[in-house]
Amino acid sequence: MAAERPVKSIDRGALGKARFYLGKSDTEIDYYSAEVGQIAASTVGDAEKEGPNEDSAAIVPVDGEYLVLMVADGVGGMAGARRASNLTVSTIRESLAKLTDVTARRLRSAILDGIETANRRVMEQANGSASTLALAEIGPGYVRTYHIGDSVLILCGQRGRIKLQTTPHSPVGFAMEAGLLDEKDALEHAELNLIFNVIGSNDMRIEIGSELPMASRDTLLLASDGLMDNMMQEEIVNTIRKGCLQAAIRELTTTAQRRMQSLDAGKPSKPDDFTAILFRRHPPRRRRPEQPSIR
Repeated sequence: MAAERPVKSIDRGALGKARFYLGKSDTEIDYYSAEVGQIAASTVGDAEKEGPNEDSAAIVPVDGEYLVLMVADGVGGMAGARRASNLTVSTIRESLAKLTDVTARRLRSAILDGIETANRRVMEQANGSASTLALAEIGPGYVRTYHIGDSVLILCGQRGRIKLQTTPHSPVGFAMEAGLLDEKDALEHAELNLIFNVIGSNDMRIEIGSELPMASRDTLLLASDGLMDNMMQEEIVNTIRKGCLQAAIRELTTTAQRRMQSLDAGKPSKPDDFTAILFRRHPPRRRRPEQPSIR
């Protein structure tokens, strides 16, 4: 774990720049530059189903050094599922807004408090709805992941090396982790979208990653299963590992939508809501060489 940094007062203006994607539009594609880095986001509702997009997402700058990204996927059916994912991201944002100063430790506590409060609020709906969550805490030189359910986080380098990938909290996810299923078999499995860990449950469990170094050329992905069920991991990594994030998010979106309509023969296909966020740090500024003084 990195050494605790000095306490800094929160820039309330940064928190006011939070962006939410709550399923109010059929399609939202956004490109955003924060002080910490570049962000591209996309959320698209399932065209084949009646009812709203049940995914939600949020980009929450905490200050010039810290940033929180979230993707939540509502489960349980129609308006209740959308409400559950909306509640999840908005409640965590409320918890972050209570910070008066920030260190990695205090930010982590605010995130955990927000998740616990979201779990309670979703349970209080008492309608059987729930939500998954993929959350990234980005700080000076590092990323820490939090996840519940089958929304995923992937960190890869410019050459495509996967530095981090979360394991879905599902029988299929655990079987893949144990080497009992390969990716192709998993995508065709009858229990692919059966999950056993959600926000909105007495048994909710938060899986927290350690602080992982994140270089300026690394790319971080947060996504709901609408992406992971329609593209192979290698395809995703090759799309996001380098180049413009705006082009990458559009390629992920169009490919996943095309696959959902079964237009790519022999490729995975499962209609669903789709949400993805990409993040990459700003490259370090080059110091201008000192000019020799004239005497």
